[in-house]
Amino acid sequence: MDMRAGLFQQQTLKLAMTQELSQAIALLQYSAQELTSFLENKSLDNPLISLEYPGSLSVRQRGEKVKGNRPAKHDPKYWIEQIGQETQTLETHLLSQLKPGQLSNDRLKVFLLLIRNIDENGYLRTDLDDIAASTGTDEAEAAECLGILHQLEPYGIGARNLQECLLIQARQGKHKLAEKILGEHFLLFADKKWKGLAKVLQITLQEIQTVSDYIQTLNPRPGSLYVQEKPSYVIPDVTVRLLNGEFSIGIFEKNTPVLAANETYLTQMKQYNDRQVNSFLQEKWQEFQWISRGLEQRKQTILMVMGKIVEKQPECFYKGLSFLRPMTMKEIAEELGIHESTVSRAVKDKFVQAPFGTVEMKAFFTNNLQSTADEDVSARMAKRAIEDAVQAENKRKPLSDQEISNQLQAEQGIVLSRRTVAKYRDQLGIPPSSKRKRYD
Repeated sequence: MDMRAGLFQQQTLKLAMTQELSQAIALLQYSAQELTSFLENKSLDNPLISLEYPGSLSVRQRGEKVKGNRPAKHDPKYWIEQIGQETQTLETHLLSQLKPGQLSNDRLKVFLLLIRNIDENGYLRTDLDDIAASTGTDEAEAAECLGILHQLEPYGIGARNLQECLLIQARQGKHKLAEKILGEHFLLFADKKWKGLAKVLQITLQEIQTVSDYIQTLNPRPGSLYVQEKPSYVIPDVTVRLLNGEFSIGIFEKNTPVLAANETYLTQMKQYNDRQVNSFLQEKWQEFQWISRGLEQRKQTILMVMGKIVEKQPECFYKGLSFLRPMTMKEIAEELGIHESTVSRAVKDKFVQAPFGTVEMKAFFTNNLQSTADEDVSARMAKRAIEDAVQAENKRKPLSDQEISNQLQAEQGIVLSRRTVAKYRDQLGIPPSSKRKRYD
Protein backbone atom coordinates (compact mmCIF):
# COMPACT_ATOMS: atom_id res chain seq x y z
CA MET A 1 0.00 0.00 0.00
CA ASP A 2 1.31 3.43 -0.96
CA MET A 3 1.54 5.47 2.26
CA ARG A 4 3.15 8.56 0.74
CA ALA A 5 1.71 11.96 1.63
CA GLY A 6 0.49 14.06 -1.27
CA LEU A 7 -2.43 15.50 -3.21
CA PHE A 8 -4.45 13.01 -5.23
CA GLN A 9 -7.68 13.17 -7.23
CA GLN A 10 -10.35 10.56 -6.54
CA GLN A 11 -13.78 10.26 -8.14
CA THR A 12 -16.56 8.87 -5.91
CA LEU A 13 -20.32 8.55 -6.23
CA LYS A 14 -22.49 9.10 -3.16
CA LEU A 15 -25.97 10.29 -2.30
CA ALA A 16 -26.11 13.62 -0.50
CA MET A 17 -29.16 14.35 1.66
CA THR A 18 -30.03 17.82 0.41
CA GLN A 19 -32.70 19.99 1.97
CA GLU A 20 -34.96 19.45 -1.03
CA LEU A 21 -34.59 15.66 -0.87
CA SER A 22 -35.21 15.64 2.88
CA GLN A 23 -38.34 17.74 2.40
CA ALA A 24 -39.61 15.50 -0.42
CA ILE A 25 -39.22 12.43 1.83
CA ALA A 26 -41.13 14.17 4.62
CA LEU A 27 -43.94 15.25 2.28
CA LEU A 28 -44.35 11.73 0.94
CA GLN A 29 -45.01 10.19 4.34
CA TYR A 30 -47.43 12.93 5.50
CA SER A 31 -51.09 11.97 5.83
CA ALA A 32 -53.76 14.31 4.41
CA GLN A 33 -54.21 16.04 7.77
CA GLU A 34 -50.47 16.36 8.37
CA LEU A 35 -49.96 17.75 4.87
CA THR A 36 -52.64 20.39 5.41
CA SER A 37 -51.08 21.38 8.74
CA PHE A 38 -47.62 21.57 7.13
CA LEU A 39 -48.81 23.81 4.29
CA GLU A 40 -50.71 26.11 6.64
CA ASN A 41 -47.64 26.56 8.83
CA LYS A 42 -45.49 27.26 5.77
CA SER A 43 -47.98 29.84 4.48
CA LEU A 44 -47.63 31.72 7.77
CA ASP A 45 -43.84 31.67 7.54
CA ASN A 46 -43.49 32.30 3.79
CA PRO A 47 -45.47 35.30 2.38
CA LEU A 48 -44.98 33.99 -1.17
CA ILE A 49 -47.08 30.91 -0.40
CA SER A 50 -50.80 31.25 -0.94
CA LEU A 51 -53.27 28.46 -0.20
CA GLU A 52 -56.54 27.95 -2.02
CA TYR A 53 -59.14 25.70 -0.44
CA PRO A 54 -61.30 23.76 -2.92
CA GLY A 55 -65.01 24.14 -2.39
CA SER A 56 -64.75 27.16 -0.09
CA LEU A 57 -67.52 29.77 -0.18
CA SER A 58 -66.91 33.08 -1.88
CA VAL A 59 -67.52 36.39 -0.07
CA ARG A 60 -70.83 36.90 -1.87
CA GLN A 61 -72.02 33.40 -1.00
CA ARG A 62 -71.22 33.94 2.64
CA GLY A 63 -73.08 37.21 2.58
CA GLU A 64 -76.11 35.54 1.05
CA LYS A 65 -76.04 32.93 3.75
CA VAL A 66 -76.17 35.58 6.47
CA LYS A 67 -79.09 37.30 4.71
CA GLY A 68 -81.22 34.22 5.12
CA ASN A 69 -80.51 31.96 2.15
CA ARG A 70 -79.68 29.17 4.56
CA PRO A 71 -79.51 25.68 3.03
CA ALA A 72 -82.10 23.07 3.85
CA LYS A 73 -81.55 21.39 7.19
CA HIS A 74 -80.95 17.98 5.68
CA ASP A 75 -79.07 19.11 2.58
CA PRO A 76 -76.20 16.57 2.25
CA LYS A 77 -73.93 19.31 0.91
CA TYR A 78 -73.87 20.84 4.39
CA TRP A 79 -73.18 17.68 6.35
CA ILE A 80 -70.88 19.52 8.75
CA GLU A 81 -73.89 21.32 10.26
CA GLN A 82 -75.60 18.00 11.00
CA ILE A 83 -72.80 16.50 13.10
CA GLY A 84 -73.61 18.04 16.46
CA GLN A 85 -76.41 16.50 18.48
CA GLU A 86 -77.37 16.62 22.11
CA THR A 87 -77.11 13.34 23.98
CA GLN A 88 -78.15 12.48 27.52
CA THR A 89 -75.24 11.89 29.89
CA LEU A 90 -75.04 8.93 32.24
CA GLU A 91 -75.20 11.24 35.25
CA THR A 92 -78.38 12.93 34.00
CA HIS A 93 -79.97 9.58 33.17
CA LEU A 94 -79.25 8.13 36.62
CA LEU A 95 -80.37 11.22 38.53
CA SER A 96 -83.63 11.34 36.57
CA GLN A 97 -84.55 7.91 37.99
CA LEU A 98 -84.36 9.03 41.62
CA LYS A 99 -87.60 9.83 43.38
CA PRO A 100 -87.99 13.37 44.76
CA GLY A 101 -86.48 13.49 48.25
CA GLN A 102 -85.15 9.91 47.99
CA LEU A 103 -81.67 11.06 49.01
CA SER A 104 -80.68 13.59 51.64
CA ASN A 105 -78.18 16.30 50.71
CA ASP A 106 -75.33 14.35 52.32
CA ARG A 107 -76.27 11.15 50.54
CA LEU A 108 -76.70 13.00 47.27
CA LYS A 109 -73.06 14.11 47.51
CA VAL A 110 -72.01 10.48 47.96
CA PHE A 111 -74.23 9.39 45.09
CA LEU A 112 -72.81 12.05 42.74
CA LEU A 113 -69.24 11.12 43.65
CA LEU A 114 -70.02 7.46 42.93
CA ILE A 115 -71.34 8.36 39.49
CA ARG A 116 -68.34 10.53 38.69
CA ASN A 117 -65.99 7.65 39.49
CA ILE A 118 -67.62 5.32 36.96
CA ASP A 119 -65.48 4.58 33.90
CA GLU A 120 -66.58 4.44 30.27
CA ASN A 121 -67.61 0.79 30.63
CA GLY A 122 -69.85 1.49 33.60
CA TYR A 123 -67.59 0.14 36.37
CA LEU A 124 -66.84 1.87 39.68
CA ARG A 125 -63.09 2.47 39.77
CA THR A 126 -62.58 3.66 43.33
CA ASP A 127 -62.94 2.08 46.78
CA LEU A 128 -65.92 2.82 49.00
CA ASP A 129 -63.66 3.89 51.86
CA ASP A 130 -62.18 6.58 49.58
CA ILE A 131 -65.69 7.73 48.66
CA ALA A 132 -66.63 7.85 52.34
CA ALA A 133 -63.48 9.78 53.28
CA SER A 134 -64.01 12.31 50.50
CA THR A 135 -67.60 13.03 51.54
CA GLY A 136 -67.15 12.87 55.32
CA THR A 137 -69.41 9.85 55.82
CA ASP A 138 -68.86 6.21 56.77
CA GLU A 139 -68.32 3.24 54.47
CA ALA A 140 -71.66 1.64 55.40
CA GLU A 141 -73.59 4.67 54.20
CA ALA A 142 -71.52 4.77 50.99
CA ALA A 143 -72.40 1.09 50.45
CA GLU A 144 -76.10 1.91 50.85
CA CYS A 145 -75.81 4.63 48.21
CA LEU A 146 -74.05 2.15 45.93
CA GLY A 147 -76.91 -0.30 46.48
CA ILE A 148 -79.37 2.36 45.29
CA LEU A 149 -77.20 2.95 42.24
CA HIS A 150 -77.27 -0.77 41.44
CA GLN A 151 -81.07 -0.66 41.24
CA LEU A 152 -81.06 1.93 38.45
CA GLU A 153 -80.91 1.43 34.70
CA PRO A 154 -78.83 0.47 32.86
CA TYR A 155 -78.62 -2.48 35.22
CA GLY A 156 -75.08 -3.37 36.17
CA ILE A 157 -73.91 0.24 36.31
CA GLY A 158 -71.54 0.94 39.19
CA ALA A 159 -70.40 -2.67 39.49
CA ARG A 160 -66.86 -3.21 40.69
CA ASN A 161 -66.08 -6.18 38.44
CA LEU A 162 -67.59 -8.31 35.70
CA GLN A 163 -69.02 -10.85 38.13
CA GLU A 164 -70.94 -8.19 40.07
CA CYS A 165 -72.09 -6.53 36.84
CA LEU A 166 -73.65 -9.73 35.49
CA LEU A 167 -75.01 -10.69 38.90
CA ILE A 168 -76.89 -7.39 39.24
CA GLN A 169 -78.52 -7.94 35.86
CA ALA A 170 -79.42 -11.57 36.70
CA ARG A 171 -81.10 -10.40 39.92
CA GLN A 172 -83.11 -7.80 38.04
CA GLY A 173 -84.09 -10.49 35.52
CA LYS A 174 -85.08 -12.78 38.41
CA HIS A 175 -83.13 -15.70 36.96
CA LYS A 176 -82.45 -17.67 40.14
CA LEU A 177 -80.14 -20.32 38.66
CA ALA A 178 -78.04 -17.74 36.82
CA GLU A 179 -77.90 -15.69 40.02
CA LYS A 180 -76.67 -18.69 42.02
CA ILE A 181 -74.05 -19.68 39.45
CA LEU A 182 -72.74 -16.11 39.04
CA GLY A 183 -72.74 -15.45 42.77
CA GLU A 184 -71.24 -18.70 44.08
CA HIS A 185 -69.54 -20.52 41.19
CA PHE A 186 -68.40 -17.80 38.80
CA LEU A 187 -64.87 -19.14 38.19
CA LEU A 188 -66.05 -22.67 37.46
CA PHE A 189 -68.62 -21.31 35.04
CA ALA A 190 -66.22 -18.86 33.32
CA ASP A 191 -63.54 -21.55 32.89
CA LYS A 192 -66.26 -23.80 31.43
CA LYS A 193 -65.64 -26.54 33.97
CA TRP A 194 -69.28 -27.39 33.62
CA LYS A 195 -69.12 -31.07 34.46
CA GLY A 196 -67.80 -30.30 37.92
CA LEU A 197 -70.30 -27.45 38.27
CA ALA A 198 -73.19 -29.72 37.28
CA LYS A 199 -72.09 -32.24 39.89
CA VAL A 200 -71.89 -29.57 42.61
CA LEU A 201 -75.31 -28.09 41.81
CA GLN A 202 -76.94 -31.43 40.98
CA ILE A 203 -78.17 -30.13 37.61
CA THR A 204 -77.66 -31.18 33.99
CA LEU A 205 -75.23 -29.75 31.48
CA GLN A 206 -78.21 -28.68 29.38
CA GLU A 207 -79.43 -26.46 32.25
CA ILE A 208 -76.01 -24.84 32.50
CA GLN A 209 -76.07 -24.31 28.74
CA THR A 210 -79.41 -22.51 29.11
CA VAL A 211 -77.90 -20.27 31.79
CA SER A 212 -74.92 -19.58 29.53
CA ASP A 213 -77.23 -18.56 26.68
CA TYR A 214 -79.06 -16.22 29.05
CA ILE A 215 -75.83 -14.64 30.33
CA GLN A 216 -74.77 -14.02 26.74
CA THR A 217 -77.74 -11.65 26.45
CA LEU A 218 -76.51 -9.51 29.37
CA ASN A 219 -74.43 -6.39 28.86
CA PRO A 220 -70.87 -6.63 30.25
CA ARG A 221 -70.33 -2.90 29.51
CA PRO A 222 -73.50 -1.10 30.67
CA GLY A 223 -71.88 2.33 30.54
CA SER A 224 -70.85 2.10 26.89
CA LEU A 225 -74.17 3.52 25.65
CA TYR A 226 -73.39 6.81 27.38
CA VAL A 227 -69.80 7.29 26.29
CA GLN A 228 -69.63 10.60 24.44
CA GLU A 229 -66.91 10.27 21.87
CA LYS A 230 -66.29 12.74 19.11
CA PRO A 231 -66.80 11.10 15.74
CA SER A 232 -63.59 10.56 13.82
CA TYR A 233 -63.48 11.27 10.11
CA VAL A 234 -61.04 9.77 7.66
CA ILE A 235 -59.94 11.90 4.72
CA PRO A 236 -58.91 9.61 1.84
CA ASP A 237 -55.73 10.41 -0.05
CA VAL A 238 -56.54 8.35 -3.13
CA THR A 239 -59.77 7.37 -4.88
CA VAL A 240 -60.25 4.23 -6.97
CA ARG A 241 -63.44 4.18 -9.06
CA LEU A 242 -64.85 1.62 -11.44
CA LEU A 243 -65.88 3.40 -14.64
CA ASN A 244 -67.06 1.44 -17.69
CA GLY A 245 -65.39 -1.72 -16.50
CA GLU A 246 -62.02 -0.04 -15.83
CA PHE A 247 -60.48 1.38 -12.68
CA SER A 248 -59.80 5.11 -12.51
CA ILE A 249 -57.26 6.29 -9.92
CA GLY A 250 -57.01 9.86 -8.67
CA ILE A 251 -55.80 11.97 -5.77
CA PHE A 252 -58.55 13.14 -3.42
CA GLU A 253 -57.92 16.89 -3.30
CA LYS A 254 -61.23 18.26 -2.02
CA ASN A 255 -60.02 18.64 1.58
CA THR A 256 -56.38 19.56 0.89
CA PRO A 257 -55.37 23.17 0.15
CA VAL A 258 -53.83 23.91 -3.23
CA LEU A 259 -50.41 25.58 -3.23
CA ALA A 260 -50.17 28.81 -5.25
CA ALA A 261 -47.73 31.71 -5.51
CA ASN A 262 -48.66 35.09 -4.07
CA GLU A 263 -47.91 37.05 -7.25
CA THR A 264 -49.23 40.34 -5.85
CA TYR A 265 -46.83 40.31 -2.91
CA LEU A 266 -43.92 39.25 -5.14
CA THR A 267 -44.58 42.11 -7.59
CA GLN A 268 -44.82 44.70 -4.83
CA MET A 269 -41.64 43.61 -3.08
CA LYS A 270 -39.63 43.52 -6.31
CA GLN A 271 -40.16 47.26 -6.67
CA TYR A 272 -37.84 47.85 -3.73
CA ASN A 273 -34.25 48.03 -4.89
CA ASP A 274 -32.87 46.59 -1.70
CA ARG A 275 -30.30 43.81 -1.38
CA GLN A 276 -31.77 42.32 1.80
CA VAL A 277 -35.28 42.35 0.34
CA ASN A 278 -34.08 40.63 -2.83
CA SER A 279 -32.17 38.04 -0.81
CA PHE A 280 -35.29 37.38 1.28
CA LEU A 281 -37.45 37.01 -1.82
CA GLN A 282 -34.98 34.64 -3.45
CA GLU A 283 -34.87 32.44 -0.35
CA LYS A 284 -38.65 32.29 -0.01
CA TRP A 285 -39.19 31.75 -3.74
CA GLN A 286 -36.73 28.84 -3.69
CA GLU A 287 -38.63 27.34 -0.73
CA PHE A 288 -41.91 27.72 -2.63
CA GLN A 289 -40.45 25.90 -5.63
CA TRP A 290 -39.07 23.10 -3.43
CA ILE A 291 -42.46 22.54 -1.81
CA SER A 292 -44.23 22.73 -5.17
CA ARG A 293 -41.94 20.11 -6.71
CA GLY A 294 -42.19 17.95 -3.58
CA LEU A 295 -45.99 18.00 -3.71
CA GLU A 296 -46.01 17.00 -7.37
CA GLN A 297 -43.51 14.21 -6.70
CA ARG A 298 -45.62 13.03 -3.74
CA LYS A 299 -48.71 12.94 -5.92
CA GLN A 300 -47.03 10.99 -8.72
CA THR A 301 -45.44 8.48 -6.32
CA ILE A 302 -48.72 7.75 -4.53
CA LEU A 303 -50.55 7.37 -7.85
CA MET A 304 -47.81 5.09 -9.17
CA VAL A 305 -47.90 2.85 -6.10
CA MET A 306 -51.71 2.78 -6.01
CA GLY A 307 -51.84 1.97 -9.71
CA LYS A 308 -49.58 -1.03 -9.22
CA ILE A 309 -51.67 -2.19 -6.25
CA VAL A 310 -54.84 -2.07 -8.36
CA GLU A 311 -53.08 -3.85 -11.18
CA LYS A 312 -52.06 -6.74 -8.91
CA GLN A 313 -55.28 -6.88 -6.87
CA PRO A 314 -58.16 -6.53 -9.38
CA GLU A 315 -60.37 -9.15 -7.74
CA CYS A 316 -59.96 -7.43 -4.38
CA PHE A 317 -61.28 -4.13 -5.78
CA TYR A 318 -64.18 -5.89 -7.48
CA LYS A 319 -65.28 -8.00 -4.50
CA GLY A 320 -63.65 -6.63 -1.34
CA LEU A 321 -60.68 -7.19 0.97
CA SER A 322 -61.63 -10.79 1.67
CA PHE A 323 -60.32 -11.60 -1.84
CA LEU A 324 -56.92 -10.05 -1.17
CA ARG A 325 -53.99 -11.88 -2.76
CA PRO A 326 -50.53 -12.11 -1.15
CA MET A 327 -48.45 -9.03 -1.95
CA THR A 328 -45.48 -7.37 -0.25
CA MET A 329 -44.03 -3.86 -0.42
CA LYS A 330 -40.77 -5.31 -1.69
CA GLU A 331 -42.62 -6.85 -4.63
CA ILE A 332 -44.22 -3.50 -5.54
CA ALA A 333 -40.91 -1.68 -5.17
CA GLU A 334 -39.09 -4.10 -7.48
CA GLU A 335 -41.72 -3.84 -10.20
CA LEU A 336 -41.73 -0.03 -10.03
CA GLY A 337 -37.95 0.25 -9.80
CA ILE A 338 -37.99 2.20 -6.54
CA HIS A 339 -36.77 1.49 -3.01
CA GLU A 340 -38.96 -0.45 -0.61
CA SER A 341 -38.80 2.44 1.89
CA THR A 342 -40.38 4.70 -0.73
CA VAL A 343 -43.36 2.36 -0.99
CA SER A 344 -43.56 2.24 2.80
CA ARG A 345 -43.63 6.05 3.02
CA ALA A 346 -46.16 6.30 0.18
CA VAL A 347 -48.69 4.10 1.99
CA LYS A 348 -47.95 5.29 5.56
CA ASP A 349 -51.11 6.74 7.17
CA LYS A 350 -52.77 6.98 3.74
CA PHE A 351 -56.33 5.93 3.00
CA VAL A 352 -57.90 4.88 -0.28
CA GLN A 353 -61.55 5.29 -1.14
CA ALA A 354 -62.23 2.04 -3.00
CA PRO A 355 -65.50 0.78 -4.53
CA PHE A 356 -66.06 -1.42 -1.44
CA GLY A 357 -65.22 1.27 1.15
CA THR A 358 -62.42 3.40 2.59
CA VAL A 359 -59.42 1.48 3.94
CA GLU A 360 -55.76 2.05 4.70
CA MET A 361 -53.41 1.60 1.76
CA LYS A 362 -51.21 -0.70 3.79
CA ALA A 363 -54.19 -3.07 4.19
CA PHE A 364 -53.48 -4.37 0.68
CA PHE A 365 -50.14 -5.87 1.73
CA THR A 366 -49.96 -9.32 3.25
CA ASN A 367 -47.42 -12.12 3.37
CA ASN A 368 -47.61 -15.35 1.38
CA LEU A 369 -48.76 -18.55 3.04
CA GLN A 370 -47.83 -21.99 1.86
CA SER A 371 -50.42 -23.70 -0.32
CA THR A 372 -50.69 -27.09 -2.00
CA ALA A 373 -52.30 -25.40 -5.00
CA ASP A 374 -50.55 -23.29 -7.61
CA GLU A 375 -52.04 -20.01 -6.31
CA ASP A 376 -50.72 -18.19 -3.25
CA VAL A 377 -52.87 -17.63 -0.18
CA SER A 378 -52.93 -14.48 1.96
CA ALA A 379 -53.27 -14.34 5.75
CA ARG A 380 -56.64 -12.63 5.36
CA MET A 381 -57.93 -15.50 3.20
CA ALA A 382 -56.63 -18.01 5.74
CA LYS A 383 -58.44 -16.19 8.56
CA ARG A 384 -61.65 -16.18 6.55
CA ALA A 385 -61.25 -19.93 6.01
CA ILE A 386 -60.81 -20.45 9.77
CA GLU A 387 -63.95 -18.41 10.47
CA ASP A 388 -65.92 -20.47 7.94
CA ALA A 389 -64.66 -23.72 9.45
CA VAL A 390 -65.65 -22.68 12.98
CA GLN A 391 -69.04 -21.46 11.83
CA ALA A 392 -69.81 -24.76 10.09
CA GLU A 393 -68.50 -27.04 12.84
CA ASN A 394 -70.60 -29.29 15.04
CA LYS A 395 -71.00 -27.22 18.21
CA ARG A 396 -71.37 -30.35 20.32
CA LYS A 397 -67.95 -31.47 19.11
CA PRO A 398 -66.05 -28.36 17.99
CA LEU A 399 -62.89 -28.60 15.93
CA SER A 400 -59.53 -28.40 17.65
CA ASP A 401 -56.79 -26.21 16.18
CA GLN A 402 -55.08 -29.27 14.73
CA GLU A 403 -58.34 -30.47 13.18
CA ILE A 404 -58.88 -27.05 11.61
CA SER A 405 -55.34 -27.19 10.23
CA ASN A 406 -55.96 -30.63 8.73
CA GLN A 407 -59.32 -29.58 7.28
CA LEU A 408 -57.96 -26.45 5.60
CA GLN A 409 -55.15 -28.39 3.98
CA ALA A 410 -57.40 -31.21 2.81
CA GLU A 411 -60.29 -29.08 1.51
CA GLN A 412 -58.68 -25.79 0.44
CA GLY A 413 -54.99 -26.57 0.13
CA ILE A 414 -54.06 -24.02 2.81
CA VAL A 415 -51.07 -25.19 4.83
CA LEU A 416 -51.13 -23.82 8.39
CA SER A 417 -49.48 -25.22 11.49
CA ARG A 418 -51.52 -25.76 14.63
CA ARG A 419 -49.79 -22.80 16.29
CA THR A 420 -50.60 -20.52 13.35
CA VAL A 421 -54.26 -21.55 13.49
CA ALA A 422 -54.28 -20.77 17.21
CA LYS A 423 -52.68 -17.36 16.58
CA TYR A 424 -55.15 -16.42 13.85
CA ARG A 425 -58.05 -17.73 15.94
CA ASP A 426 -57.00 -15.48 18.85
CA GLN A 427 -56.72 -12.50 16.51
CA LEU A 428 -60.26 -13.19 15.29
CA GLY A 429 -61.55 -13.36 18.86
CA ILE A 430 -62.63 -16.99 18.51
CA PRO A 431 -62.35 -18.98 21.77
CA PRO A 432 -60.68 -22.42 21.86
CA SER A 433 -62.70 -25.56 21.19
CA SER A 434 -63.20 -26.28 24.90
CA LYS A 435 -65.12 -23.02 25.29
CA ARG A 436 -67.07 -23.33 22.03
CA LYS A 437 -68.70 -26.62 23.02
CA ARG A 438 -72.46 -26.66 23.57
CA TYR A 439 -74.40 -29.23 25.59
CA ASP A 440 -77.92 -28.87 24.21
